[in-house]
Amino acid sequence: TTPSTRDSASQRRLLYILAATGVVALAVVLGVIFLAGGDDEDIAAAMEAGGCQLKTAQAQVGNHSAKLDATTNPKWNTDPPTSGPHWPVPAVYGEYDTPLKPAQFVHNLEHGAIFILYGPDVPQATVQQLRDFYNDDQRGLLLAPYTKLKDKIALGAWTVPDDFEPGGKNGTAYLATCSKFDEDAFSTFRDELRFRGPERFPPDSLQPGTP
Repeated sequence: TTPSTRDSASQRRLLYILAATGVVALAVVLGVIFLAGGDDEDIAAAMEAGGCQLKTAQAQVGNHSAKLDATTNPKWNTDPPTSGPHWPVPAVYGEYDTPLKPAQFVHNLEHGAIFILYGPDVPQATVQQLRDFYNDDQRGLLLAPYTKLKDKIALGAWTVPDDFEPGGKNGTAYLATCSKFDEDAFSTFRDELRFRGPERFPPDSLQPGTP
């Protein structure tokens, strides 16, 4: 075999290797995309089966403001709010009989919490189901009334990817509005979205009685 022939064969082998490597890399990227999409699809399917409507939104910048309230028109992109500007101090984790300030519980979501809010017209039997669900695993949960919901229940979370870096995109905000309690739907929302906020506090630090 002449040197030129050997060189040509080597070049072809190199091209095959590079092409194969590119295909593998593309498959890995697509796999990540499909898996990420699959998670959202699983959540959406579970919520729909449980009588809930799931809304996702681009998360807003989480600026701190001690003066923030309804009169300052914070322009949150969901109601109840699930991301964006908030008070410097989060709410104490736990169950409440009176409404929480949105500007406060948004800070909890930033730490990886989930809220469960219910309107004044939700039947007491359903409220008790919510309490039982909350008591089953209280870490990182807030349970409280929210007047605007009327006869609905809302679940909220603020998430970012595992490779999130400060200064990048602010993640995704999730809001599920439900007409009833459904254990499968609520468990899926909690298990898939809890502890995934932009400021990831250790799960055991989000215990009832702690801010």
